[in-house]
Amino acid sequence: MSGQVVLLGCGFVADLYMRSCRAMDGIEVAGVFDIDAARLAQFCDFWNVPAKASFEALLADAPDALVLNLTNPSAHFETTRACLLAGRHVYSEKPLATTVDDAKALHALAAEQGVMLASAPCSALGEAAQTLGHALRTDVAGTPRAIYAELDDGFVPQAAYHKWISESGQPWPFEDEFRVGCTLEHAGYYLTWLMSWFGSVRTVVAASAETIPGKEGTGPFAPDLSVAVLFFENGPVTRLTCSITAPHDHQIRIIGDKGVLSCNAAWDNAAKVRFAKRMTIRRRLMESPLKRRIKLPQPTHPKVERWGAAAMNFMLGPAELLDALAQGRPPRMSNDMALHLTEVTLAIQNAGEHGGAQAMTTRCEAMDPMEWAR
Repeated sequence: MSGQVVLLGCGFVADLYMRSCRAMDGIEVAGVFDIDAARLAQFCDFWNVPAKASFEALLADAPDALVLNLTNPSAHFETTRACLLAGRHVYSEKPLATTVDDAKALHALAAEQGVMLASAPCSALGEAAQTLGHALRTDVAGTPRAIYAELDDGFVPQAAYHKWISESGQPWPFEDEFRVGCTLEHAGYYLTWLMSWFGSVRTVVAASAETIPGKEGTGPFAPDLSVAVLFFENGPVTRLTCSITAPHDHQIRIIGDKGVLSCNAAWDNAAKVRFAKRMTIRRRLMESPLKRRIKLPQPTHPKVERWGAAAMNFMLGPAELLDALAQGRPPRMSNDMALHLTEVTLAIQNAGEHGGAQAMTTRCEAMDPMEWAR
């Protein structure tokens, strides 16, 4: 892989991208810009990357670079729109936009401009997700009948989050996190896995609520708990939970005719994938306590050591777009997937108490597996 990227925004998450970039060969950071001059200087000094004096200079000085939009979520729409109007390919941190109408406008503009528009997270390209996909394709567990996926992060409002500082010294933006909400921030970590295997969600049946009032900072705050049942056009019924209330649980279980595939860590690219065969002992039906580990047939992508809660390579997505550009092929993380992910996530987040069943208006195809996971 090779190519240039520029970083628009250098807050907390930008350090995770830089850590990941250092694990990848051939990707050059050609520039960084942030509206906070002090933060920009601190970040660029720490990582030894070039600071740019303005948004315009960032785009002009590296005209062929992929733009990584790492700005505040409330700024994603306007900043991505400006990049698209400049004819630039964009990889955006989640969410693509905070409304479906804005996301659709960006999708339409990208098509009009003939450019790529992808959205984080990219963990669907990681080893754990690709291993589960390989297990599904090779019928390890039989026909999948249901999936349970959990993205619960513990009782975060009581956590010592003031001590969560990035490598270059940026504090975790707790007010933004509470305002944007754990569903918009985290649901994509399993939604993209599911969409990569099965494609489009047809119907979302969800509920969401703020269960912990009085969080630190200035509201209004988003729901801090959501539960969704997803009906795929070509996949099993799936239950997905997101919260910063329930005890930490990032498990996914795929229940098939032959047994259960499972993985316990959505935020670890190298998390183990296991299969528990179903059996009957005397009159008791059970899954075997001796789970078999499932491995891919070939070596996989560069790994990034754990930092904080995650052991993820955040540059797998940008690298995939750069490879697609170099090879003249469509990217696995498509414009359609970015839009569909946004619509499904917002349907869950905004469901409230009376959201009920919501028919999705966007579609995406399942993702081609990585070469090493075929």
